[in-house]
Amino acid sequence: MCGRFALYSPYAKLAQRLGVPLVEQDMPARYNVAPGTWVVGIRRLSADKPAVMDALWWGYKPHWAGEKAPEPINATVEKVATSSYYKGAFAHRRCLIPADGWYEWLKQPGGKQPYFFCRRDREPIWFAGIWVERADGKPGCAILTEPARGFTKDIHSRMPLVLDDESLEPWLDPDLTDRESIRHLIRHLPVDALTSWAVSQRVGSPKNEGEVLINPA
Repeated sequence: MCGRFALYSPYAKLAQRLGVPLVEQDMPARYNVAPGTWVVGIRRLSADKPAVMDALWWGYKPHWAGEKAPEPINATVEKVATSSYYKGAFAHRRCLIPADGWYEWLKQPGGKQPYFFCRRDREPIWFAGIWVERADGKPGCAILTEPARGFTKDIHSRMPLVLDDESLEPWLDPDLTDRESIRHLIRHLPVDALTSWAVSQRVGSPKNEGEVLINPA
């Protein structure tokens, strides 16, 4: 799954990579981004408009959903294209959520040990996401997850769907709506491009912040 991540790359670097307009001001570095907060997202609202970078609420609940409907933070790749809750967004409202890395917890006899995952070259990573208009009129999002691959399986059974560089623009293409076409065009980042290390258990509390959270334990 993906329930916590870090984003400390400057907006300018993210905007330049995707050719989106630069927002007016940079963001503070965040090393402990938690669900139920605003996150940075990139999306294309229509085929005749360029992609934009704006804020998305990390929590997916369509405006038509009932009061007691769930507000998931993740959507599995196994169900996102077929579930009535997600399939409309998968076809028409896909987004990218940039990060510098994410955290997973390894269950151990003495408790859970958090690990930080990132690219070996320390470049930003791009989570595949979907977004939806919430009842309050604000956009909410969920990060797609897939079965863990390679060494990541030693820590957790699932991982976020991290896209390779060639998949970023197709993922945002609002004209690309067919499930099979999406599946053939979209690729995840090879797992050997990733690395990880154990970090402090302080990341478990969303109240804690700072670069110290990604330092090796």
